[in-house]
Amino acid sequence: MTRRIVRTVCQVAAFAFFSLVVVYFIDNRYRVLPSALHNAFPAHHPGLVVTDITIASCSSLNVFSSCKLDADQWHRVEKDLYLGSGWVNSAYVHIKRKKEEEVLSDDQVIIDITVGRLDPAQGVKGEANEKWESRPNGLWLKRVAKRHAKTSNQMVTSVDVLFGADAVDPREGWQMVGTPLLLDNSGEGQEARLSIRRGKKALHSRPIPRVNENGRFKIMQAADLHLSTGTGLCRDEMPPTPKGEKCEADPRTLEFVGRLLDEEKPDLVILSGDQINGDTAPDAQTAIFKYAELFIKRKIPFATIFGNHDDEGKSSLTRAGQMSLIESLPYSLSVAGPEEIDGVGNYYVEVLARGSSKHSALTLYLLDTHSYSPDEHNFKGYDWIKKNQIEWFKSTAQGLKKEHSGYTGIHMDLAFIHIPLPEYRDDKLPFKGQWREGVTAPAFNTGFRDALVDEGVVMVSCGHDHANEYCALSSHEDGKPALWMCYAGGAGFGGYGGYGGYHRRIRFFEMDMNEARITTYKRIEYGDMEKRIDEQIIVDAGKPSRLQEE
Repeated sequence: MTRRIVRTVCQVAAFAFFSLVVVYFIDNRYRVLPSALHNAFPAHHPGLVVTDITIASCSSLNVFSSCKLDADQWHRVEKDLYLGSGWVNSAYVHIKRKKEEEVLSDDQVIIDITVGRLDPAQGVKGEANEKWESRPNGLWLKRVAKRHAKTSNQMVTSVDVLFGADAVDPREGWQMVGTPLLLDNSGEGQEARLSIRRGKKALHSRPIPRVNENGRFKIMQAADLHLSTGTGLCRDEMPPTPKGEKCEADPRTLEFVGRLLDEEKPDLVILSGDQINGDTAPDAQTAIFKYAELFIKRKIPFATIFGNHDDEGKSSLTRAGQMSLIESLPYSLSVAGPEEIDGVGNYYVEVLARGSSKHSALTLYLLDTHSYSPDEHNFKGYDWIKKNQIEWFKSTAQGLKKEHSGYTGIHMDLAFIHIPLPEYRDDKLPFKGQWREGVTAPAFNTGFRDALVDEGVVMVSCGHDHANEYCALSSHEDGKPALWMCYAGGAGFGGYGGYGGYHRRIRFFEMDMNEARITTYKRIEYGDMEKRIDEQIIVDAGKPSRLQEE
């Protein structure tokens, strides 16, 4: 007995130490604080089996009610099923779990979950040991003794909560439970739904972008999707929705993006900020999963940076929490970036040359432009790229030059940001496309444009100002082309449009590495949908080219 107690104590101590190490690593690598960790990750616990699930509800009008169960037995999924919108009510999913090696053959394990008002077994002939058990809010569990589970992959090992009629779970091995939980809230826009995983957590490798055998590589830049938790409401849609009909923003936005993915078949997608609308996305994970599912199911790599709205709102998930989640998804190239510099999402993506070459043909720099000015008294409006970010960019670019020298073609560097640079305001620059609204660049100029030119970046593209969708040419002092500065144009119906009937659009960059040439154009959601809008060559022989005459 004494040996057993000592062994148990040692096991508990070892597990606790391992847990602390994991949390420390996550906190320091990805800058996710413990309070954000609950929201950043669902109940992912490799090697654990879920043995029971229940829902605990509480009311501010009932002092005896509680949304917390015994923490020694139950793990709470830290998502209020009412998303904080219940005037008096809250509810949380709780799960019991065991290490798989500690589950005895007679222990009950969950093999299926459903939601409904009636017993799913009614009218269905089944085995006596596979009865459905009722839980609160229409939740039904099918539990069997472990020895009756056909395989270990039949057992439920993780449970998560997502929201909205359009919720999806793109993670491998995960499955949405079809019906929303039965809660006494009104409306279906943000209804709570369960997602479950059976078996072990799927491992996936980071994709490696590569130039195609024909020497071409295509990038889709989708800016300002402004997705919500739930289907969302359209703003300034074109054409206007007929009276009496409802325009759902997210389904229309996602259909637009999905159509162009199928038609254009890009090799890489850059999401340049404001993917989600923080104020209307109290559960950021649900919104992130909706856009990620488009790329994951088509096996297209994607890279993200943040805008000023992604983490906006009192209940929004932090940038660090969102990036940790995005990094964990299949086909994601996104990286939080160095901890010691400002922002989350300062990194670069290398696109390798064709064939089996290990040399980079393209380098894409992505930087966090933050949100609102930290000094409203002197510099109103939006934040700016910080000095240490510029130093990181310059040292990184200079360090990569030696590696790029092994590429036999002309290597090219591009950059993507969310908030435009102050130089975008110069209306004397030659440009192609539409300049519909005032440029909301930061008032303080830290000189990032000059750093881009000094390091040989040929093009930078941003989002943020939805109705601006031009490319402007910035020149050297001698008048020679120095840098193309582009806008993608807003793609999402959850963000504003307006400005004379703006049609949502997405920008493409088509690289021909045989000629070191970049052609850019846009595709629109409504109207002449098959036409390439404002197609132009912006880089030729690896150098920014002059504006083409019509």
